[in-house]
Amino acid sequence: MKNITLLILSLFVTTILFAQRPNQSSITITGKIVDSKTNQPLEYATVILKDMKTQKISGGITNETGTFKIETPVGKYEISVEFISFKTQKFPIQELSVNKNFGLIKLQEDASSLDEIVIVAEKSTVDIRLDKRIYNVGKDMTVKGGTASDVLDNVPSVSVDVEGNVSLRGNENVRILIDGKPSALVGLSGAEALRQLPADAIERVEVITSPSARYDAEGTAGILNIILRKGKALGFNGSINATVGNPDQFQLATNLNQRGLKTNFFSNFGYNYRNGPGNSFTDLRNLTNGVITSSRIEDREWQRKRNSFNSSIGLEYFLTKKSSLTGTVFYTNTKGGNFSENNIQEFDKNSLLTDSNLRTQDEDSDDETVQYSLNYTNNFNKNGHKLNLDFQYSDSKENEEAINLETGFTDETNITNEASKNTLLQADYVLPIGENAQFELGYRGDFQDLTSDFLVTPVSDPDFDPSNSLEFGQDIHAFYSQYGNKFDKFSFLLGLRLETTDVKVRLLNTNENNDFSYTELFPTVNFGYEATEKQSFTLGYSRRLRRPRFWYLNPFESRNSQNIIFKGNPALIPTFTNSFDLGYLNRIGKLTLNSSIYYQHSKNNISRVTRQEIREINGNDESVLIREPINLASEDRYGFEFTANYNATRTVKFDGSFNLFNSKTEGVYTYDFLDPTSNTTNTITEDLSNSNTSWRARFNARVTLPYKIEWQTRLSYRGPSESAQNVSDGIFSANLAFSKDVLKEKGTLVLNISDVFNSRKRNAVNYTPNRDAPTNISDQTFQWRMRQVSLNFTYRFNQQKNQRQKGGRQNGGGEEFEG
Repeated sequence: MKNITLLILSLFVTTILFAQRPNQSSITITGKIVDSKTNQPLEYATVILKDMKTQKISGGITNETGTFKIETPVGKYEISVEFISFKTQKFPIQELSVNKNFGLIKLQEDASSLDEIVIVAEKSTVDIRLDKRIYNVGKDMTVKGGTASDVLDNVPSVSVDVEGNVSLRGNENVRILIDGKPSALVGLSGAEALRQLPADAIERVEVITSPSARYDAEGTAGILNIILRKGKALGFNGSINATVGNPDQFQLATNLNQRGLKTNFFSNFGYNYRNGPGNSFTDLRNLTNGVITSSRIEDREWQRKRNSFNSSIGLEYFLTKKSSLTGTVFYTNTKGGNFSENNIQEFDKNSLLTDSNLRTQDEDSDDETVQYSLNYTNNFNKNGHKLNLDFQYSDSKENEEAINLETGFTDETNITNEASKNTLLQADYVLPIGENAQFELGYRGDFQDLTSDFLVTPVSDPDFDPSNSLEFGQDIHAFYSQYGNKFDKFSFLLGLRLETTDVKVRLLNTNENNDFSYTELFPTVNFGYEATEKQSFTLGYSRRLRRPRFWYLNPFESRNSQNIIFKGNPALIPTFTNSFDLGYLNRIGKLTLNSSIYYQHSKNNISRVTRQEIREINGNDESVLIREPINLASEDRYGFEFTANYNATRTVKFDGSFNLFNSKTEGVYTYDFLDPTSNTTNTITEDLSNSNTSWRARFNARVTLPYKIEWQTRLSYRGPSESAQNVSDGIFSANLAFSKDVLKEKGTLVLNISDVFNSRKRNAVNYTPNRDAPTNISDQTFQWRMRQVSLNFTYRFNQQKNQRQKGGRQNGGGEEFEG
C-alpha cells in the first residue's frame, strides 16, 4: 500500500491538533464503500485525507455497513480510498469548504496482488520453496487452547512423543527456531517450554529438511522454524481468547496491535494454568544365566501443576519507506508444583513379596526468562536488495526444590539452580543480480554461559555423592555465503557455511574439564525443476551437526526412583551428518501430492543406552539402572514420505501423511562395572549394532456441518520400533473438534477433545545390556498426560475472521531465493 493511515491513533492526534486551532471551521465528509463485483460493504476500508497545505495525513475507516463519517478542517485535500487486496481509488485534489457526501464508492479487486495474499483463518495447502515447506496453522481447531507442542504434532513430517520430544521424519535431533533465530521461548528445557507457548501465538511453521547455508548447521534432521503472529492490519485491532478444560485447565490470552503510518505496535499476553495427571508402570526383573533371581515393580502417579505467564511487547518504527527498526521484549514466568507417588514392591525369585514401600516426591519450581531483541531492516529496493541486522539477549533462571520421602529410608532433599545468559548477533545481506540471480552473505555469533548447581542431602551411599556443580559455555561464530539463479524451468541455490565452536564443560565438584574447540565447513546444494505448472522436483544436500545440549552433558541424576536413574554424559562430542533429499510435487485438480526420498549418514551418533551399577542403598547392595546418552560409531537412516491434500468440496477437505523409514546403527558400548562381591572392576563391552524399520501416519478431515458447524478429526499412528536395548509398541491417538462462529463471526467457539481414546501411552520392553544376553528386563508403560477436553472462545475486534493481508510472507529468517 502506498499510504497507511494512523487510524484511531491518528484521529486522536489530529483531533488534538485541530483543537489547538479554534478559529478554523470544520466540515464533514461521508460515503459508503463496497465491492464492485458483489456490492458487499467493505468493513475497515481506509479513507485517507492529505492536507495539501500542511502535508499532514488524517482519515478514518468504514464500519460494518461500509459507511464512513469523517470530520476535518476546511482545506485543500488529496483523497484516496484503500482496502487490502483492492485497487486504491484516488480522487482529484479538491477544496473542501462545505459538508460533502461522496455517495457509493466501488472498489475493484487487485488481481496482481492475489499471489501475495494469505488467508489467515484457512489452512492452506503446502507451500513449497527451494529449501523448505511452509504450513499455516490457520483454522486448525484441534490445537485451539493448546500449546506449541500440539501445533508441531499436527504438522506433516513432525511428531511429538508422549514425553514432549519433537522429531522430524522419526529423528529427534531437530533444531527449533523462533522467528528464524534461537530464542528464550525454548528456554532451558525445550520440551517443557513448548508446552508453555500458546498455540494461538503461532502463525505458521516452516519445515526445513534441506536447510540452506543461511541457517544454523545445528540439527541433523533439519529445522523447524516457528513464526509468531504479529499485527499487520491497519489501525487498532486484536483478539481475546479463553480456554477451560478437564483435567484442570484455564488459559486466557490476548493480542493487541496498533499499526499506523510510522509505527507498528504489537503485543501478546497470556496466562495458563494446568493440573495434569500422568502415570508410569515399570516391572523390572533381574536375571542370572537367563533365570529370574528377583524383581521390582514401580507404580508411579503424578500431578503436574503449572501457573505460567507469557508476555511480549514490540514496536516497529518505520525510519523511511524502505527501512525500519523493531524492538521486542519477551518475558515469561512459570511456577510449578509436581507431586508424585511411587508404590514400590520387591519380590524374590519365587515371586514372593519381600518388601513394600512408598516413595513420594514433592517438587516446587520457579522459571523466569526475559529476552530483548532489536532488528534493523533496510529494503534498498523492491527487487529484494536488503540488509538485516539483529541483536538478541536473554537471561533465564530455573530453580527447583524437591523433597523425596520413602518408607524405611532417610528423607532426601534435592535443590537445583540453573542460570543461562545468551547473546546473539546476526547480519544478513541479500543482493539481487539481474532478474533471476541472487547473492547472499552473513554472520551469526551465538554465545551462551550457563551454570547448574545440583545438591542432594543427605547422601545415602558414603561412596557416591550425586551432587554436582557444572559450568557450561559455548561460543559459536558462523559465516556463510550463497548464490542462487534460475534458468527457464531450472533453479539452484549453492551455499557454504563455516562455523567455529568453543565449548567449555567443567564439573566443579570433581575438577573435571571437558573443553574442546572445532572448526567445520558445511556445504549446501539445492536444485529445483518445474516440469509443468503443476509438477516440480527438488534435490537437496546439506552437511549438518548435532551439538550436545547442556542437559545431555550434565551428570545430574533424576531422583524420583533410587533404582532407575537418568543422567547426562559430559564426555559427549558432536555428531556430523550428510543429508540427501529428493522431492516431487504434483497438483492434480483438487488433489495435491508431495513426496520425497531421503538418506542421512551420521558419525558419532548420540544414542541413549542403559547400563547397570551396584550401589549401597540404606546399607544394602542393590542393582541400579543408569540411562544416559553416549556416542555410537555411526547411523544410516533412509526413508520415503508423502503428504496429500484433497479439497473435495468447499465444505469437505482431507489431508494425510505417511513416513516409512529405516535406521541402521553400528557401534559398541564400553563401560566399567564394579562388582562389590569381589571388589573388582570389570570392563564391559557390548555390541549395540541394530537395524530398525518403522512408520508413521496421520489423517485429518474437516467437514462443514449444517448451521455452519465445522467438524475436524485427526488420527495419527506411530509405528513400533526397536533398538539393541528396547522394543516399543505402536501408539495410536485421535483428536476431535467442533467449531461454531458467533456474534456475526467476530467470535468463535471450539470444543476440542485431545486423545479421545486416552491411548497416547508408550509401552516398551528394555533389556540391559542388550536383547541377546539380558541381565535386566523391564516392561514399562508411560503416559505423560491423559485425555483432555477443552472449550475455547475467541473474540476478535476490528479484525475480520478471514482477514486478507498483503505482503504477509514474513519468514523471520530472511527472504528465500525462490526458483
